[in-house]
Amino acid sequence: MSLDIAALRAATPGVDHVTHLNNAGAALMPTPVIDAVQNHLTREAQIGSYEAQAEAAEALSGFYSAAARALGGRPQEIGYIENATRAWDMVFYAFDWQAGDRLLTAQSDYNSNMVAYRQVEKRYGAEIVLIPNDASGQIDTTALANAIDARTKLIALTHMPTNDGLINPAEAVGKIAGAAGVPYLLDACQSLGQMPIDVGKIGCTMLSGTGRKYLRGPRGTGLVWVRDDWIEKLEPPLLDNRAARWDSIDSFTIQPDATRFENWEFYVAGKIGLARALDLMAETGIEAIWARIQELSRYLRDGLSATPGVTVHDTGVEQSGIVTFTKAGEAAAVTRARLMAAQINCSLSDSQLTRDDLIGAGIKVMVRASVHAYNTTDEVDQLLQRVAG
Repeated sequence: MSLDIAALRAATPGVDHVTHLNNAGAALMPTPVIDAVQNHLTREAQIGSYEAQAEAAEALSGFYSAAARALGGRPQEIGYIENATRAWDMVFYAFDWQAGDRLLTAQSDYNSNMVAYRQVEKRYGAEIVLIPNDASGQIDTTALANAIDARTKLIALTHMPTNDGLINPAEAVGKIAGAAGVPYLLDACQSLGQMPIDVGKIGCTMLSGTGRKYLRGPRGTGLVWVRDDWIEKLEPPLLDNRAARWDSIDSFTIQPDATRFENWEFYVAGKIGLARALDLMAETGIEAIWARIQELSRYLRDGLSATPGVTVHDTGVEQSGIVTFTKAGEAAAVTRARLMAAQINCSLSDSQLTRDDLIGAGIKVMVRASVHAYNTTDEVDQLLQRVAG
């Protein structure tokens, strides 16, 4: 399937105002998603929020099948959560952490996840093991396999770290986890919507994702997937009258499917918008989206590498649409400010985000540019020209 770039851009009103190369932060929403959100908010204003929600029952239900299709899972394995961090938290904190439990993760894992690891270490006495990188910069799968023992409770991995272009070998990790019988939590915050995701092929047990990044959905939306045979093994850290049914004055029953991880109160318009974004991704074709992102990111990396004084910091055997770089003699914040002054959106990646990885590399802050399928080589050239100048 080939992409009609002109049509993608025609359906993305933001491209008329900015050169948006900050898709790893939040992508520009397409018109059908904007319309889905705004139309529901208008309907809430017209007839009332509860009434509008009831009217939108079919669209809301469609979220589960759309998300399942995107992941290769089943609708009952999907939960709608207000963001990817909370989606990840709901399954991570559902484990009954005990003193001596071991958690294996990568040096490149995301800061929010790292904070949670250190909390269970401090609160429960769990042991956090950072598996070293291999020569390419990705998690060393041999070291991972060798680190598993009888006390290993969970393997957790960020599929695409927030910086440096790395794609961790999620499928290889899944094979190791499966062979050892250890549950495996994959943070797919950056990869969902950017590249094909098949939870069966990857072999993960749980997965979290966000709406605002490569799915091009609304902010304040996220999802969790939990393999069917693991759902009832995980009691969420928080329950309400969506996650559980109050059976009698002194008893309740937790939902048997992944709605046990949800909240009764949620962003209704956002859920409708996220469902529409998932449908659009399927209509466009994730394979074609991924091929386009790879093409543009290679073009960007090659251009930056050929620019005097610029160092590209990306690692890994396979690389994502996230490109990080610095320019000699210029602070990353100054480079970004020059780009933003030219209405070229990008961001900064610093040691607060992946502390162990960046500190180990002696890098404090990098500029992060992240492409999507609707971007063009002309837009990349604009960034390259400004960086060079």
